[in-house]
Amino acid sequence: MPKLKTKAAAKKRFAFTGTGKIKRKHAYHSHILTKKETTQKRNLDHTAMVSNDDVKRVKRMILSSGM
Repeated sequence: MPKLKTKAAAKKRFAFTGTGKIKRKHAYHSHILTKKETTQKRNLDHTAMVSNDDVKRVKRMILSSGM
């Protein structure tokens, strides 16, 4: 059976922390920023962690061995 390829889109969007958690960026921070409040834009600027419900799915996309 061939090796599973890493999903290129997931590789660009997610990163592992030193403790093994998965970082992600917030949505809604790339365009149409003039109508958004400064507070909202500032809060969207920080990174967040992937939800526990999605960790298994994201790991499967990133790790070429499939977990």
